[in-house]
Amino acid sequence: MANDIEHPPLAEEHAVFLREHVTINVAGRDAKHIATITRAAGCRVSDDRRRVTVFLAAQRCPALLDNLRDNGAIAVVAVRPSTHQSIQLKGVDAVIGLVREDDRALMGVHVEQFVAELARLGHAERFARMVIPPQTDDIVAVTFTPLNVFQQTPGPGAGRRL
Repeated sequence: MANDIEHPPLAEEHAVFLREHVTINVAGRDAKHIATITRAAGCRVSDDRRRVTVFLAAQRCPALLDNLRDNGAIAVVAVRPSTHQSIQLKGVDAVIGLVREDDRALMGVHVEQFVAELARLGHAERFARMVIPPQTDDIVAVTFTPLNVFQQTPGPGAGRRL
């Protein structure tokens, strides 16, 4: 299992990027490699930067959660809308758990930063709040070890391993 192998931590710049003014999409796949995807309500990066937790509204993504339970394969893409700067993390050991009490505050910050980011682009606050999952009682925490990090910003470096 991926946790049994020592993997280097995320670079500090990537950990910061995941937490600031981004939209986060989370994908998994079934046994036939058919993808499922949803938008996250924020994320947490462990202090040692070896684990990432994304927050998902369970009612919005039952098939994705089933796929994560079945095979643990996960891809997370974070994008800053104003610049299209993007990174992708991939892992194989996703585990679904409960959110911590302090995770609610992280989700609140994520929402407000995302709303501000879209406002800078001229989008109404109402629109921004509609595209991000609300903090409902069904939020789950999906934690994984990033095995690979890729540059996904459109352009000549897209797809390059970081």
